[in-house]
Amino acid sequence: MSTNKLILPSSALLMFLGLAGCTDHRAPDSPAIVIQNRSVTPVLAKLLPGAAGGRLAVGGVAMYSLLSSDDQLAQSPNYVFGGSADGAGIFQNPDGNYSLIVNNEDNFAVSRITLDKAFKPIKGEYILNSDGGTWRLCSATLATPVEHGFGPVFLTCGESGVESRTHALRVDADPQQAAISREVAGLGRWSAENAVPLPKTAYPDKTVIVIGDDDSGTDGGQVAMYLSNTVGDLDNGSLYMLRRTDGNQREMDMNPGTLYDVEFAKIDNHKTLTGAQINGRVNTLKGIKFGRVEDVDYRKGGGANGRDVFFAVTGQDNSGANADYSRSKYGRIYKLMLDASDPTKGKLEVLLNGDDRSGIAKTFQDPDNVCVTTNYIYIMEDPNGYGDEKHDGYVYQYNLNTKQLTPIIELDHRRTAVDAAKYNVGGTSALGDWESSGMIDVSDVTGRPNTFMLGIQAHTWRGDKYKGVDGGSKRLNENQASQLILIEGLPR
Repeated sequence: MSTNKLILPSSALLMFLGLAGCTDHRAPDSPAIVIQNRSVTPVLAKLLPGAAGGRLAVGGVAMYSLLSSDDQLAQSPNYVFGGSADGAGIFQNPDGNYSLIVNNEDNFAVSRITLDKAFKPIKGEYILNSDGGTWRLCSATLATPVEHGFGPVFLTCGESGVESRTHALRVDADPQQAAISREVAGLGRWSAENAVPLPKTAYPDKTVIVIGDDDSGTDGGQVAMYLSNTVGDLDNGSLYMLRRTDGNQREMDMNPGTLYDVEFAKIDNHKTLTGAQINGRVNTLKGIKFGRVEDVDYRKGGGANGRDVFFAVTGQDNSGANADYSRSKYGRIYKLMLDASDPTKGKLEVLLNGDDRSGIAKTFQDPDNVCVTTNYIYIMEDPNGYGDEKHDGYVYQYNLNTKQLTPIIELDHRRTAVDAAKYNVGGTSALGDWESSGMIDVSDVTGRPNTFMLGIQAHTWRGDKYKGVDGGSKRLNENQASQLILIEGLPR
């Protein structure tokens, strides 16, 4: 399928998305959305003091349960929201309702949720199931003409080993074709967490997509880049991997406070290569071997901001391929500053270093996902599996201006609640077992300032009623549930 055919939506949807040019991106006659608890499931998270300038508990920050695997939606009573809610994107439809596209990671599937004009979920369907999804689908990015200059298309990454690929899924996909894979060869093969196109203001005449490679093997995880000189072209560009100009491949040789000169080295003939062959280029090209590159995002606000790229390295235990501790263990956040005229050149900085257990990020236990606004990075944690977790999964707020890092949300396993058994199947969940993911800023789409959506992967919330709900044949025994929440009042 050609790129143009792949990414063109219905003409009505394309016309509507072209209208969005102000802070409130909705149609002019849209009523105000109503933010309230919409789900039968309580919010599986709790606020911590300290964010929003120290006013989190007093300054109007609140969380609401939007959707969970226990909800029955009016227009699709047989639909069950899958487990491991992850990468997401949202837009308003020409009829004034909203469409939410969200990965159900461990179902290998993608859900499309319709919300009415008041923001109440009314319908759910799978537009990619496990037969088409093929791999674990982690984070994702919704590319739109307004923000990126092409689309709308949902870029969702496979993360089931080095041979995985990225799907480019039409947002108006027919659920009857949910079993059809939408993989694109142009973005190569990686165990990828996210493929993020930079905004059209960053490089107006190009398509620049930064990919995070969640690999913990011999060759490490890479930061990759797809580059085409045609806007919206996902097939005919070139693929690169990040390296230091001095050839040093060790992640732990980079420290906060220093800017490192970096460049992207081209991977020749990448569409003909297997994932193993692409990985094998790391030593030839001197790519940096990170300890599992996870989510990627860019600074909002337009102009040059879009060339500031941030990514999370989640870390890996210092054994096996990392026995020499050459890669991060507890995780890091990096800032990549791309050259104004050439996206293959730039400077790299370690912003937050979880391996410094007395430093600002000393409580990191494997940061996995990031949501970047104009002035903040919101950072979500994974379980690290080392057995030394000190808290349940945090969402951190990092102020890009003051350099302050603050935990603002902690996941709530409900271990001592009256319904504890429901969310702790198999016994009381271990500290840090759950994770959050897929945080997106929904302010402009909804017209509601400082409003975010967050997915909660409650890994010990399981049951037969959640088995095989995507309609495909590859994940019939996948039995996790999950939740989406709204957070109102966080600064952008």
